[in-house]
Amino acid sequence: MEDVGVKKAHLGFWSLFALAVLAGAFIGLGAEFSTLVITDSGLGFGLSKVLGGLVFSLGLILVVIAGAELFTGNNLIVMAWVSGKLTLGQVVRNWVIVYFGNLVGSLVTVLLVYLTRQWSFADYHVGATALSISIAKVNLSFAEGLARGILCNALVCLAVWLCLSGRSVTDKILAILFPITAFVASGFEHSIANMYFIPMGLLLRGEPEVVAAAGKAAADLANLNLQGMLGNLVSVTTGNIFGGGFMVAAVYWFIYRRPHEEAPLGGRAFLVRRVLDLFLSPHQPGNPTKRGKA
Repeated sequence: MEDVGVKKAHLGFWSLFALAVLAGAFIGLGAEFSTLVITDSGLGFGLSKVLGGLVFSLGLILVVIAGAELFTGNNLIVMAWVSGKLTLGQVVRNWVIVYFGNLVGSLVTVLLVYLTRQWSFADYHVGATALSISIAKVNLSFAEGLARGILCNALVCLAVWLCLSGRSVTDKILAILFPITAFVASGFEHSIANMYFIPMGLLLRGEPEVVAAAGKAAADLANLNLQGMLGNLVSVTTGNIFGGGFMVAAVYWFIYRRPHEEAPLGGRAFLVRRVLDLFLSPHQPGNPTKRGKA
């Protein structure tokens, strides 16, 4: 994973941006597929959520198998940074380019899906499902968005982590399915998926038939605007970075890649190790920092 992170960080701008646009489009396609499938499924709450999560997995399957650069998965680059193989500037460069590339890909997908008028299917209930999803997202509090973002990207990055052990396309798909299904079914928040869901809601709020099919009043649409979208993305993106960068990348670095006790530690490795020591090392009365060697 360290080596993968170094390669990602050294991609040229246009290659990186183009791959990021593809990833945004791929995740958007997964979100569109999920919206369609859960509409009037008749399976009940839990099973509908599971089915929606299962088909949403299409997005990450396309990212991993076809090849694309997804912001949430790239939070794993933190492992290479902690090991001193990348500078913070290289990590931030990758994240910024990929994040905005993902946004472009998501918005293009939103526009294309909107132009298909797929939202009018099933007497506008497909559009009503999309509208209801977007309304729920923009009405999350900052704390809810943050917590759901953390748990979401812990699962997404674990899916990517598991893919590294796959030796075939089938292996990688199976590694992806359960973590992604779990995060979607659980209602956790993915910043790039929200770049599809919320803009689609912004377009559909102007379609009276969709609003009526969703049973929404003007008051329900109050937060469905650019400010509501920005508020959601800030909280969810922050959570995604922590969930993937700290809870997966930094934790697995601590387990497998940290230096031995007697080896010198660089500044960032020392900081990460000491933070993780607080949470992961066994404490003994009278000797709170004692821990066996790696």
